[in-house]
Amino acid sequence: MATVKADLSLCQGYANCVVAAGDYFDIDDDGKVVLLQLEVPDAERTRVGEAARSCPVSALSVEG
Repeated sequence: MATVKADLSLCQGYANCVVAAGDYFDIDDDGKVVLLQLEVPDAERTRVGEAARSCPVSALSVEG
């Protein structure tokens, strides 16, 4: 099973990931991404991967 990772030092709160996969990503009060789920089932990998790649500062990744 793949996992979602975030580099909070890169996150600038654009929220593209939230729009694409709001069940995996949110933005906190400080404007940083919050990972709502860490494990990504195979059936969700494409959608969550696309959401991660939508980050303009490459703060997100799906690995495994």
